[in-house]
Amino acid sequence: MTETMPLLTPVKIGTKTAPNRIAINAMECCDADTSGNPTDTAFRRYERLARGNAGVIVVEALSVVDENRGRLHQLTALPQNQKDLARLVTAMREANPKPLIIWQLTHSGELSDPEFSERVCVKPFPGYEGRLLSEEEVDEILERFVFAAKMAHDCGADGVDFKLCHGYLGTQFLRPFNDRKWKYGGSWANRTRFAYEFYERVAKEVNDPGFLVGSKVSMWEGVPGGVGTAGPDTPIMDLAEPLDLVKGLEARGGKFIIESAGNPSLTLAIVQSYKNVPETAYLHFYFQKMLKSALKPSTAVIASNTAGYRDGTNTFRGVKPEESSFLYWGNKHIREGVCDMMAIGRQSLADPLFASKLEAGRADELNWCTLCDNCIEFLIRQKPVGCATYERGYTTALKELRAEQGKLTASEKHT
Repeated sequence: MTETMPLLTPVKIGTKTAPNRIAINAMECCDADTSGNPTDTAFRRYERLARGNAGVIVVEALSVVDENRGRLHQLTALPQNQKDLARLVTAMREANPKPLIIWQLTHSGELSDPEFSERVCVKPFPGYEGRLLSEEEVDEILERFVFAAKMAHDCGADGVDFKLCHGYLGTQFLRPFNDRKWKYGGSWANRTRFAYEFYERVAKEVNDPGFLVGSKVSMWEGVPGGVGTAGPDTPIMDLAEPLDLVKGLEARGGKFIIESAGNPSLTLAIVQSYKNVPETAYLHFYFQKMLKSALKPSTAVIASNTAGYRDGTNTFRGVKPEESSFLYWGNKHIREGVCDMMAIGRQSLADPLFASKLEAGRADELNWCTLCDNCIEFLIRQKPVGCATYERGYTTALKELRAEQGKLTASEKHT
């Protein structure tokens, strides 16, 4: 099976080995309690993902602060959460000790929701203006990230994904748009300072060669002045800075890069392809190849935006169905060195047991994501996220949510 299915072969990441080349992308599911701890729903979700035997499981966007969050019921990595997060790691290990467990650490910055949080920024971005952060505040935020990494290590996680994608705070520093004259902006050396200092401090203060540090990176945001653009006022793609960034992360101990692109608040179609316009997924092939070319062979490149390929039953044109599936592209690109792993996001909600079914020769039983994006609707509305196509509880929840939304809309018309 592994001779024809490279996806099912082990892969080394740093000093550790993932049992296969399927990864679970960080999927925020809005089911923490009011203190940022995982609820029973979150425990069930992650235990099931563990049983699914993906090589790597990235635990969703844990905020390192409480005061600047994008989700009302978001997991947080604060002192008050250590006990329950340790329980979560233990529960996942008890369900299956094989997958590598990575925590994604984040700060929402300008994407913080002002309805329950404070929106802050490195430089006011059009439509997302917030209070300007001071250098002292950024220094404190860096302390929070380092603390969260230490907590991940103490809780038994295999490593952390320092989030540098999708318009969140780590991205905001890196943009050419951040031409503010301060410690964390203007020159490329200043714009990379936040990321590089995190890597350097974790290497020194965690001081465990087996602890994996990496980042999910947006290679091109697709907006003027965004990451991967040629300047502060143009959307023209220029990958020189993102490629230099990942080489700098690697030099400071980075062991993996999760490839991504776009910004869900601004350019969602680049982050994840739409059913009726699937071709944006091809962009990611290019970004993955560029990353592999820039990095050492030992640094794992993990591919994203894979849900649209399904089992070949998709809306891509000009290709044979048997040469347009997740398995076809995953196996081909691993074999040819385009990437080292394939990450699933929406697909992991549709079928948490994805990898284990493949390993058991039960590919015909896979629940393929339909790209309905009802899960995104849950997320936008700050409700617990799940697959309304395959899980009856979420189907019911979606109907109730839309009925309630209809009542609210009708009420607004009468006021």
